[in-house]
Amino acid sequence: MAATKATIVVEDDPITRLIQVVLDPATGPERRVAFADFVAHDVPDFSAWCERVRSRVPRLNPVDVRLVSTQEELSGEIGRADALVVESLQVGARDISAARQLKAVQKFGITLRNIDTAACAGKGIKLLTLRRRANIATAEHAFALMLMLGRRAHEFNGVISAERLAAAGYPYKPFDRRHVPNGNWGRIPGLRTLNGSTIGIIGVGEIGREIALRAASFGMRILYFQRTRLAESEERSLQARYAELDVLLEGSDWVIPQLPSAAATRNFLDAARLAKMKAGACIVNVARADLIDRAALIDALSSGRLGGFALDPLYEAPGRSDDELLRFSNVIMVPHLGGSPRWNALNDCEDLIAGLAEALA
Repeated sequence: MAATKATIVVEDDPITRLIQVVLDPATGPERRVAFADFVAHDVPDFSAWCERVRSRVPRLNPVDVRLVSTQEELSGEIGRADALVVESLQVGARDISAARQLKAVQKFGITLRNIDTAACAGKGIKLLTLRRRANIATAEHAFALMLMLGRRAHEFNGVISAERLAAAGYPYKPFDRRHVPNGNWGRIPGLRTLNGSTIGIIGVGEIGREIALRAASFGMRILYFQRTRLAESEERSLQARYAELDVLLEGSDWVIPQLPSAAATRNFLDAARLAKMKAGACIVNVARADLIDRAALIDALSSGRLGGFALDPLYEAPGRSDDELLRFSNVIMVPHLGGSPRWNALNDCEDLIAGLAEALA
């Protein structure tokens, strides 16, 4: 007699849909083709990758994957779930009580604040977490952008000859090497170091925490703001100090907004808040473009008050060759490279599936 097919309820997300593509044979061909195209520049044979992952988890080959987008949909499906995968949806005591056969709850991340851990423990439900490689890559990307802005590397890439220096407005004049060293022989002003500077992180979620961890390694002072203050133990582990938003804006050399997309966060950094920032401070936005009022941003750059700006992803994709932001030498914009390469998402998905297979064994 054939074994009953397991059911995995998954919060619908462009990345968690991979679970459906890999494990559920009922997944439509259009979605399979779309994912193959999405990863093709890094993974030319997506079908072979899927088959390899399936071969690792015969217990989960196949399963019924049910995607849910809302709390109501989650509540409606949890009764039949053997495993649950969530990112931001709440998993409360009522949901756990209604779960007749649930064996594991997988958080697509590491923070469990949206899951009633006590209710899970009370029913012997395993809790799984995943430190996502894409989040780590995005945090690394934020520092790449900070370092480029701080060192003006994007402006002076290839400016290595006297002719190119002169064309850039820095006529070459050699130092007297009998007395002084030869560092920065192009005499480029306005270079910054991250060490000893203050970073202000607005929203210490999954990526915000990864940024804080790296900021501490750079020897930066770390301020953070969000609606709910972290526990003291978390602040100590991140070496971060809570500050009210105005204090953070006034005291930070680097401002990193890390807020979710919502009506309440759209244009979160508006003209009034940009005006409160320290003169010469920089913003690096690797979350969502609409967190910053575009018109106010252009005004702040035009006035010279904002020291620099980096953005990924963009206000529109693809962007425009005549985008007004491109005229500023202290602006960096790239085409949504933060979470890449694709192997980050694929390896995360493979680890997640392997963990679920073990939990359901």
